[in-house]
Amino acid sequence: MDKFVEWVRNREYYTDQIQFQRQIPARRPKTQPCEMDPEVTAEFADRGIDELYAHQAGAIDAVRGGRNVVLATPTASGKSLTYTIPALERARDHDGRTLYIGPQVALINDQEATLSEFAEPFEDISVTQYTGSLSSAERQQARDDGPSIVLTTPDMLHCGLLSHAGDIWQAFFQSLDFVVVDEVHEYRGVFGSHVGLVLRRLTRLCERFDADPQFVCCSATISNPREHAATITGQPSESFTLVNEDTSETGPTHWLFWQPPKYDVGDAPAGAGQRRSHHGERMRLFVDLVQRGYQTVAFTRARQTAERYATISSDTLAKRDQSDRANSITAYHAGLRDDRRGAIEAALHADECAGVWSTSALELGVDIGSLDAVLLDGYPGTQMATFQRAGRVGRGTDPSLVTLVASEDQLDQYVINHPEELFEGTPERAVANPSNPNLLRLHAHAAAIERPLRTADERYFGPTFPDIVSTLTDEGELTRRQTADGLEWRRTASGQTVNPYERGLRTITDRTVVLRVRGGQSDELGELPLDAALRDVHPGAIYHHQGQSYEVQSLDLDRDEAWLAPTESDQQTRVQFEESMTIEEDITTKPLATREDVTVHFADVTRRKQVTGFQRRDHRTGEIISEESLDLPETTLSTRALYLTLPPGLDGLMQTMSGSFDGGLHAVQHALVATFPLVILCDRRDVGSVSTIDHAQAETSALFIYDGYHGGVGLARNGYDQIEELLQHTWGLFADCGCAEGCPACIQSPHCGRANEPLDKRLAVTLTIIRL
Repeated sequence: MDKFVEWVRNREYYTDQIQFQRQIPARRPKTQPCEMDPEVTAEFADRGIDELYAHQAGAIDAVRGGRNVVLATPTASGKSLTYTIPALERARDHDGRTLYIGPQVALINDQEATLSEFAEPFEDISVTQYTGSLSSAERQQARDDGPSIVLTTPDMLHCGLLSHAGDIWQAFFQSLDFVVVDEVHEYRGVFGSHVGLVLRRLTRLCERFDADPQFVCCSATISNPREHAATITGQPSESFTLVNEDTSETGPTHWLFWQPPKYDVGDAPAGAGQRRSHHGERMRLFVDLVQRGYQTVAFTRARQTAERYATISSDTLAKRDQSDRANSITAYHAGLRDDRRGAIEAALHADECAGVWSTSALELGVDIGSLDAVLLDGYPGTQMATFQRAGRVGRGTDPSLVTLVASEDQLDQYVINHPEELFEGTPERAVANPSNPNLLRLHAHAAAIERPLRTADERYFGPTFPDIVSTLTDEGELTRRQTADGLEWRRTASGQTVNPYERGLRTITDRTVVLRVRGGQSDELGELPLDAALRDVHPGAIYHHQGQSYEVQSLDLDRDEAWLAPTESDQQTRVQFEESMTIEEDITTKPLATREDVTVHFADVTRRKQVTGFQRRDHRTGEIISEESLDLPETTLSTRALYLTLPPGLDGLMQTMSGSFDGGLHAVQHALVATFPLVILCDRRDVGSVSTIDHAQAETSALFIYDGYHGGVGLARNGYDQIEELLQHTWGLFADCGCAEGCPACIQSPHCGRANEPLDKRLAVTLTIIRL
């Protein structure tokens, strides 16, 4: 890889783009003997596995000792063997069953193939998946086989297994010994909160069948793996043994941080930032790597981008007389059929695919062999995702290359200017909140279908559970009865509550809007939650779906329908909106550690939001073409927020410095949200923000960061606990950017409902220095 880097430095397009370079040295393996069932030992020996890595053996010993285990080691460290071996042993010893839970069907397909291969020599062990991708006949066959190991998704566990635990799955649950929760870091935010409640329902049902399964959770590197595993599974944190030392073998990894060059004076297109497109930079690197024989994966942020750049890079290679390599370039994303994704995975593993453009679908631990190079489309948003994607290379002992090509995005620029944050910084915290009352209400209703509720169930669902059961009873959704074993609550026949069985866990909402297309073979395109519909499918909006653009002709909120028509327009639309925040109750407050006259609050709040208009922009340049007003209803969100209140009179002090105090506070708001994922594991759109220089309740200026989900999912709470670290990152973002007025790399946000007005970078910097 050193030779390639030196070759790149001499390319005609190179103008000092390499801003940072580091080599992670190769690592020798640490192995450890591990006694196994003799037949299992023989089977592994036939596959060339004579000893296990030390972390694998340690995890297996903990499982055999009756402990729950959480493994938090990088991709390709061999986590799967730590549950495969105990699962095989228990199935052979006493017909113990294993339930494997994975977040995506592609990962389940991969794991099913691996587990089936290991189980093949043993006639008494069968492996099957039970997912929504199977036909009814295939699911029936899976049930009839009486499998030893079942692989499923949280959605199918929720609506296909727990709902039939008392009949067709009873034998399986009675013998359930072992629950594997793979990629547990993926279960965060509202989805993770749902999954946490599903697993509490699972544990509750296991008690009914006198089963007490152990949990093995596999995670990427996060800062709170034991705590997060406990949150998701509902098991005590102290019951988990943490295994987080990677003792596997790797080759050296070369890291490059690639900063696109600035435009020459007067060359920047209208609406562009200071730097040239990172897409063009990444395309050149991809083609050069593939041409020189390095098998490469380039991660992108959208399916359409993956398809488009796969075509462009293939055409470019063909023009360079590289037809064989050009023909083996492809795109990989979740929109492909299972068989197509499987074919690509097999081609990558067999080194028959020279390069692939992929969304995050390849981030999970699907076995694709060992690639040579990874190109990252900017900072993936978290350390965890960065190292997960980087882990797709270097699985053997050969050198590998990881290149982060930065965009002008605020988070990209922060990371590329602070590489030590990635390599030496504390990993992010994964956050979920199974005590969210809105979600708990749905799952309490589902739990009552699975088994009558009792007062003792509070130990599974928390201290608010009795109040929720009481409310459901008062509303006629549950009925209470006295039995010989005490009080119990059952679902009433007339209950109308929307319970989680009616939809998948990812899509439960209070209200959705159906998208319909005029003149198509099938007029239903999909559906969106109401808030997203008001943002994305308002009248006049340009909506993109699977490579096709549509213009929204009407939004009928009486019928919750939006009507769209195909369009060839190359415009994009961006909404403008007004937001306000009502403080319902402060839960806790504290002075800011660095400034006692600034108070930090954590509170129950209500966010009010109204879309007031939208801009039409040129898709290529971002230039504003027109602005139009909209008359849409206000929406409310009851959630939780952290907020800062500044000392009264500060606005007057700021205004003596000749600037916009509102613009300065607004700029701090944008930067704080942009850097939030550096500390808390989330997407920036998981949180919202509001700032005001005159909040009526606070009686001073205030800045709010709130959870974007009803009831909150723990993001704001964790932000409150770590506010000083968040503000330090905010200051770093300002300090790194050399622009004078503010730009996309520091204070401008593509999600701003006020069209990035007003913004005042100078006062934002001053405000951060003197007060925050």
